[in-house]
Amino acid sequence: MVPSNPNHSVISALGNSLRQLSKAVMPSPSTPELETEIFQYIDEHQSDYIEHLKEWVAVESDSVQPDLRKEVIRMMALAADRLVALGAIVNLTNLGSHQLPPVILGELVEEPQNPLIYGHVDVQPAKKEDGKTDPYTLTEINGNLYGCGAIDNKGPVLAWINAVETFIALKLATPVNFKFVVEGMEETRSLGLEKSLQEENQCFFSDVDCVVISGSLWLSNKKPALTYGSGGNACFFVEVEYGSKDLHNGTFGGIIHEPLMDLIALPYSLVGHTSHIQIPGIYDSVASLTEEERKLYESIQFNLEEHKSNSGAKKSFYGTKEEILLHLWLPSLSINGIEGASKEPGIKTVIPAKVIGKFSICQLPHMDLSVVKQQVVEHLESVFSKRNSPNRTSMPLGVKPWLADVNDLLYKATRRAIKTVFGEDPDFIWDGSTVPVARMFQTIMQKSVIMLLIRAADDGELSQNEKISKYNYIEGAKMSAAFFLEIHKLHRQLQENSNTETNN
Repeated sequence: MVPSNPNHSVISALGNSLRQLSKAVMPSPSTPELETEIFQYIDEHQSDYIEHLKEWVAVESDSVQPDLRKEVIRMMALAADRLVALGAIVNLTNLGSHQLPPVILGELVEEPQNPLIYGHVDVQPAKKEDGKTDPYTLTEINGNLYGCGAIDNKGPVLAWINAVETFIALKLATPVNFKFVVEGMEETRSLGLEKSLQEENQCFFSDVDCVVISGSLWLSNKKPALTYGSGGNACFFVEVEYGSKDLHNGTFGGIIHEPLMDLIALPYSLVGHTSHIQIPGIYDSVASLTEEERKLYESIQFNLEEHKSNSGAKKSFYGTKEEILLHLWLPSLSINGIEGASKEPGIKTVIPAKVIGKFSICQLPHMDLSVVKQQVVEHLESVFSKRNSPNRTSMPLGVKPWLADVNDLLYKATRRAIKTVFGEDPDFIWDGSTVPVARMFQTIMQKSVIMLLIRAADDGELSQNEKISKYNYIEGAKMSAAFFLEIHKLHRQLQENSNTETNN
């Protein structure tokens, strides 16, 4: 039972009898027959799982727009209800603001080993006119399930729940103590989550063995991957302002300094024509690729044409698999937008008084955010001083990279679970995208963090046509079940080894 906390609202399922029904003796510790039984059940209930996803996708749980926060709260209630239906003890943890949805802490207490499953059920804004389908109506096309949140992250959360439900439905002893943390503010930088994790670290999370996240993607459309690291991010705003109001170019053009003129000179000073970052010292602390990592890259299945198709780009800086993969181990800089400039169709002959440029630098391990910020500020001061341009630089967001140990026994167990379901070893990959919660959990709990993925390279997370393949959604539930069995097996092996050492 979770210790009481004034910020908790407890939903206690009258589901103890349901959990008692599942008290059966599991074969020791798992067998091919058991896996077959579990996988067959999942296959037979595909239509139910798709209906559950359809119900969740229909909720416009957009956490970015405050006026839709009530929909996020409704989505959190749906997720909590699903866990309660399993017989879980569910706590809704207040984040300290009536405007923020609560965090769900749920558990089914059965076994001593405690993997913590993290997921989120909020989404980015989506409009019907931007994609091929209504984003809030789950639509199946050619074996793919299109809908906002289908892959990020409602589908993966449901895959975990479907796996747990399978053990209960088959009256099997649950192989682990299932613990869940589900949030509704991930798309807005997980507001309030870090404080909640810190407060619960000695309570709800005190016995957690590892943290499992579905927050990255494969490099391939077909072959599974296991991510052992994700990039950090340093986001910058550069503000250039000359006056208090916009001016007409016919009256003041060529006479005054124009903020947009100075700002558009910025990209040429930041990045060269081959994407090389031109900020002095930015590569100094980048760790070299180890020989072990280089060997991991050699076995990665990577299709150049598939990669080109997924990006939608006509041209790439690199033409070989090796060049593209190795570039993942280098920082990259992207220009993300400009505020203040005219964005409406047609001609507008105005000189804006103030513009704000936005760019970001993907971080790698050993890169210090404070050092990167200093390097950027000094570089921009040098550039703008030559133009006699007033500017102000800020770094509103800095996220550190996350890195795991691929030789960890938990990673080896995860690898076996993936192979059991997909029939092949996964690619071990470094993902340049940022998963802030991975570093957050790792730092606060000091436990292994595992990135267990069902997100194919072409699933289009955060895009107008976000999807999850029906195959990956169903196999994802099997992979989750196989993972639980492997964790149970690993715990048994470690316990037996410990007993042997004690007896000797």
